[in-house]
Amino acid sequence: MATGEIRDPTPEITYRLCHTHDEFRACMEIERRVWGDPELSVPLTLYVVAAENGGQVIGAFSGTRIVGFTYALPGYRDGRAYLCSHMTAVLPEFRDRGVGRGLKLFQRREALARGLTHVEWTFDPLEIKNAYFNLVRLGAVARRYIPNCYGLTTSPLHARLPTDRLVAEWELASPRVEACLRGDLPPAGPHAVRIAVPLEQALARFRDPETGLALQTRVREEFQHWFERGYVAVSLEVSGHTAFYILVPGNDPSVEAR
Repeated sequence: MATGEIRDPTPEITYRLCHTHDEFRACMEIERRVWGDPELSVPLTLYVVAAENGGQVIGAFSGTRIVGFTYALPGYRDGRAYLCSHMTAVLPEFRDRGVGRGLKLFQRREALARGLTHVEWTFDPLEIKNAYFNLVRLGAVARRYIPNCYGLTTSPLHARLPTDRLVAEWELASPRVEACLRGDLPPAGPHAVRIAVPLEQALARFRDPETGLALQTRVREEFQHWFERGYVAVSLEVSGHTAFYILVPGNDPSVEAR
């Protein structure tokens, strides 16, 4: 059953839906540890609303302890119901062990079991590791860029910069997603373009907001330029000290990998 426990990809971690106030409070504590900004915290009442009204609160459990979670709300646009995956977080000591991927795999299974085939979430285009995970490992694509999506915050994760975000679109049952989950990223066609993100500059934004703002502004303008022309971000490659977003026309086979 999709709503039962699964044991991949990290054997000692199990994944299931959360239902109790104590479980929701454990997720809130992870929020506080990861984002470090009270303004960004989701109150317990909204965890209840999500769990009881078609959203998801998914916990990653090490024994009885919640070490990561995903929180999603129901969404509706253009005649289609979907999930808006607002938060995914893993405790620092459990990162790089496949827990984030396990949460997203469970999210996919549970959604598909309910007949939902689309999930969206936002991510920082300067967070290269996260972008790679979204586009390459999960098979999401991006065709929308939201400048300063959440406003300015005091979270150390946001480096005192505008919270620019790409919108990940995850077509759960598409051949592209199935291929990426197998580790077979569909190749981009000959009309692909690239947006470069120097890795050192991306990291420098935490100690030098002026450099970060200049990089963010350039990246924003390039994404907006290509998105306005119907291009879609489908992959990310790292060469030397630079990451390159790969964008293709919307009709490129790699978008859905038909």
